[in-house]
Amino acid sequence: MNMLFGNASLLEDVVLSDAILPAEVLVGFGGPRQGFAELRDRVGARARALTCTALKPQGLPAEKLAELAGRFALGGVDCIKDDHGLADQHYSPFAERVAAVAAAVARANRATGRRTRYIPSLSGDLDSQRRQLKLARQAGLDMAMVAPMLAGASNVHALARDNPDFAFIAHPALGGASRIAPPLLIGKLFRLFGAAAVVFPSYGGRFGYSKGTCRAIAAAALGEWGGLRPAAPTPAGGMTLSRVPELLEFYGREVMLLIGGNLLSARERLTEETAAFVACVEGHSHG
Repeated sequence: MNMLFGNASLLEDVVLSDAILPAEVLVGFGGPRQGFAELRDRVGARARALTCTALKPQGLPAEKLAELAGRFALGGVDCIKDDHGLADQHYSPFAERVAAVAAAVARANRATGRRTRYIPSLSGDLDSQRRQLKLARQAGLDMAMVAPMLAGASNVHALARDNPDFAFIAHPALGGASRIAPPLLIGKLFRLFGAAAVVFPSYGGRFGYSKGTCRAIAAAALGEWGGLRPAAPTPAGGMTLSRVPELLEFYGREVMLLIGGNLLSARERLTEETAAFVACVEGHSHG
């Protein structure tokens, strides 16, 4: 990263738009040890698009988040991730939250026969994140989320290298401040460091990414690149159930759609709205 955009990043009028990396660099980093295909295998999805949602808001205790997760899982969603603001706060300590949410999702999976995955968010320094991964593993989990621009590229690479059975989801927090073109940063570099899926703000939501930028991010995450496993493009940021057909028309089946707040707003109908989300994605993916 230093050689790509070190001192040049200090210049106001310079943007890093792309990079061509030697094969030795690609081999050295290795990309995702668990990629998009492995994510599909874990949830039993085969060739369809995947579904994802988020646990929030901040301030809820672990037992309340676990209750929400259980209701999401009963709706059949593929993945339930921590909101990126959840860390190791006093009102929801990481260890307590992971144990409670993992148990709630496991109970729901036994009831539905599905394989919903819970994805806790890692935070703190590398030692803290390694301890958190150990707790996640003890809870029977095999996926986690990390923000490469907060954690640091070398740390994300170390986590992926040292935990090859885990699938890591990359969150783009702080990614807008560096003037690195999103298709390169989110689509290619996060994948290079080891991300199995890359979250990014989709067009038409709360953020200003254009359709062209979103298409380029998805292409960078999925495209052939020196033998690295593809990462799942994960558009997010104010997505709604009503837009699912449009989003699948735009992104195709090679995507994991993330809807959070729109599902939570259903309140007592949360499980039913989640089931409707899942049915819509599965119906359009197979149709």
